[in-house]
Amino acid sequence: MPLVVMLHGFGGDHATALASLTPAQAVALPGADGTPLPPMALVTVDGGNGYWNAHPGDDPMGMLVDELIPLCRNRGLGRAPRTIAAMGISMGGYGALLLAEKNPGLVGAVAAISPAIWTSYAQAHAANAGAYASPAAFTANDAVTHATSLAGVPVRVAAGYDDPFFTSQEPASLQFLARTLS
Repeated sequence: MPLVVMLHGFGGDHATALASLTPAQAVALPGADGTPLPPMALVTVDGGNGYWNAHPGDDPMGMLVDELIPLCRNRGLGRAPRTIAAMGISMGGYGALLLAEKNPGLVGAVAAISPAIWTSYAQAHAANAGAYASPAAFTANDAVTHATSLAGVPVRVAAGYDDPFFTSQEPASLQFLARTLS
């Protein structure tokens, strides 16, 4: 069965990864044309508030790749050679992009809704001092700079004009990401 890994936003957890929907409700939604979606599994997990990148004493990305996804695959979900899909909102959108960038061949599609991404460590640190452990951690996990690694992966990035990551100061990160992926 296809597997979708849904990553929560800052301050969220597995229960709030889909805002007001449970995973069961989400996979039961009809497609855009009103017909049922094909069967799939959607898994959510608690990743803390470390922006899905490694911090001293915590590695939520490692947990996904080394524990959660293998556990799901052992249960017949997203089993290789099939790829998985990654999806997230805000911090989780950043995490979904990062998961695909860091693990070529594992993630076959990404949906990032209002992804929490910046073009510099200073911007990220000003918005959330705990997003990255250091400037080096930002450089290693910058989803915008490394977006070219998503070549060939279907990616959907959604953001509205009222989105806090699409302000007059920050559209460059989303616009650069969109240009890189097109």
